Amino acid sequence: MNRDDITLLFQYNDWANDRILDTAAKVTPAQLAQSNDLGWGSLRGALVHLMDAEYHWRVLFETGKHVEEEIPDNYPDVAAIRARWSEERKAFWAYFERLNDDDLLGILTYEAHDGPRQRVLWHCLAHVVNHGTQHRAECATLLTGFGHSPGNLDFTVFLLDK
Repeated sequence: MNRDDITLLFQYNDWANDRILDTAAKVTPAQLAQSNDLGWGSLRGALVHLMDAEYHWRVLFETGKHVEEEIPDNYPDVAAIRARWSEERKAFWAYFERLNDDDLLGILTYEAHDGPRQRVLWHCLAHVVNHGTQHRAECATLLTGFGHSPGNLDFTVFLLDK
């Protein structure tokens, strides 16, 4: 895996996140907060978790330290989530611009709930995108149930749009 490959994956990640956020902006406040069984409690909870995971991993990449989890109640609407996520996206790309192919092969050491871990950096970066795919699918299911499908989020559709 090289820098160009990871760049493409994160461009896809941003594209897919934008499609989810654009669609989520169409739901009512009640739908955004409505409880569900898909995880993270609500659509808002899932969106904040997606944003928070990207933030958490970026800080871990840069500092080797964990940060406190974001609280969904701190983000009353999609506009607030989007604003914070936009800041995080800028911070991620600033971090990423400093990396080269050799950095991607470096080892990230961090503390996990089950003890210390060591991972190749590009594996962790790929995980962030893959994690997003899982939770965007959950969001897409909720949004479709609310009558607002985000459409096809496949990587191949992104490539066509690109």
